[in-house]
Amino acid sequence: MENKDSGISFFQRYLSIWVLICMAAGVSVGHFMPDVPAFLGKLQIEGISIPIAVLIWIMIYPMMIKVDFQSVRDVGKKPKGLFITWITNWLIKPFTMYGIAYFFLFIVFGNLISPELARQYLAGMVLLGAAPCTAMVFVWSTLTHGNPAYTVVQVATNDLIILVLFVPIVKFLLKVSNVSVPYSTLFVSIFLFVVIPLACGILTRSVISGTRGREYLESVFIHKFDNVTTVGLLLTLVIIFSSQAEVILGNPLHIVLIAVPLIIQTFFVFFIAYGASGLLDLPFDIAAPAGLIGASNFFELAVAVAIALFGTSSPAALATTVGVLTEVPVMLMLVNVAKNTEHWFRHGRDDIGSAERQ
Repeated sequence: MENKDSGISFFQRYLSIWVLICMAAGVSVGHFMPDVPAFLGKLQIEGISIPIAVLIWIMIYPMMIKVDFQSVRDVGKKPKGLFITWITNWLIKPFTMYGIAYFFLFIVFGNLISPELARQYLAGMVLLGAAPCTAMVFVWSTLTHGNPAYTVVQVATNDLIILVLFVPIVKFLLKVSNVSVPYSTLFVSIFLFVVIPLACGILTRSVISGTRGREYLESVFIHKFDNVTTVGLLLTLVIIFSSQAEVILGNPLHIVLIAVPLIIQTFFVFFIAYGASGLLDLPFDIAAPAGLIGASNFFELAVAVAIALFGTSSPAALATTVGVLTEVPVMLMLVNVAKNTEHWFRHGRDDIGSAERQ
């Protein structure tokens, strides 16, 4: 266990500095070596980056190893954490995103941007708010040592709800009639980030437990990947910022104007779900992922819809792109907030099936 702690501290003790270095490195690579992000950008499946998908697999693999079917079945018996996730993502988040974005774009920043530009930015931000995250949620849950079975069910049920509520909410808030979900993007994302890694995790769990024992699996094998998760996050930042380097350098003021309400919204939604979890006396390993799931976005879906509705070079597409840029560094801050407030919650994190005692 000492090796685990010392390995993590190398990155996480100065994580903020590493994040800034990787953001700057990404912009530098994108600006001075544009062929690199251009090549990586071609490696896509239905708008989902294959290099980032590989990094996400590496990051969430340890969590998936912890999942067993018995724990997944038991989650439904203790649904309070699921209710918090559903209510936050579908009855609160899209509407607070609209309200916060409108307030900043039309009132606070009203003298800096035109009303038409503000409407386009608002549209992109609403698309982000109506699309809860599918993939990176597992990373944030892993970093807070969240309940793996519960996180899988929270994400899977969110994916099902997207099929029903995404279009009506976007139509209502944006008053547009031609919204359509790129189902190929949605289904590929679910397959890549839920089905494949979960199957690999369950297979690994079965093989390692059968050959070396469950104690070795949980106390030794899983911790071999602790450093990999953090490194994967930092490399993801480099790729994201390299792909958007010219957007950042060409629109610095508007990037900031869009980022401010997005960041405020992210913190606001996190504390709604996190606080509700505390009021309902949920254990930390369910409360932290619930807050982080509500805060993060399915930016691949939001970007795809923004491009389909408004065009590749539209201000709405730019707004969704800023959502991509702010996602990782802001969520890392919230992971740190959760870790520093863990003592506010009762302890349930050291038991894979802790949802059973909820």
